[in-house]
Amino acid sequence: MKMKLLYLVALLVVTSCGPTRNLAYFSDLKEQTSYSEEITNLTVTKIQPNDLLNITVSSKSPESDMQFNRGMLGATENKVEGYLVDETGYIDFPVVGRVKLAGLTKQEAKDTLATQLNDYLKDPVVQIRNMNFKITVIGEVNRPSTFTVPAEKISILEALGMAGDMTPFGKRENVIVMREEAGKRTMTRLDLNKKDVLNSPYFYLQQNDVVYVEPDKMKQVQASTNTRFLAIVTASVSLATIIIARLL
Repeated sequence: MKMKLLYLVALLVVTSCGPTRNLAYFSDLKEQTSYSEEITNLTVTKIQPNDLLNITVSSKSPESDMQFNRGMLGATENKVEGYLVDETGYIDFPVVGRVKLAGLTKQEAKDTLATQLNDYLKDPVVQIRNMNFKITVIGEVNRPSTFTVPAEKISILEALGMAGDMTPFGKRENVIVMREEAGKRTMTRLDLNKKDVLNSPYFYLQQNDVVYVEPDKMKQVQASTNTRFLAIVTASVSLATIIIARLL
């Protein structure tokens, strides 16, 4: 009888516990002194609507450059200078007029503007920088937020680091990256327990990407309002405590 009671207690304890979670990144990477591979998944960021661009122009006629180096939003010191890409993909550039930049890489945009400026300047050189390159990290991380990225290049690991890394409840094997590009929204799941994620086209994030770390089942149980289930768990633990106390 005592053995049956002990078996019952053990069963209650085991069933009340959640599954063991693998908290290690790249846990399938074998232990060795070094590891290297060629990077093949670097993506070239393209300009999108609502991007705020800092555009500077220089040429062999510095006095003529000034008319092009004015921020469209720079009327006062309290506003950030820049050229806003509208919903149709265009910017309003001084003298030149409306120029479509959405869908172009920064190099392509530079070449496009330089070609337009050839009618006004001698050997124009254009520099473009995205002033509002941002990504968002939400879910089971310690500091969920939207982050501005000055370098315009960031990996998903760097993004998680900026957000304070995942909590122990974060599902490292099921991280979602949401991306909007060319009028389409995509959602992709990444397994950060495996090193193959390093080659994913979503390993390096793009402008306006959202990283969502899903909570595991134990966190969902903790956040649940199902008091009946919680009462059953509490009663089971109490019963196990009473049985153990009587057996001792």
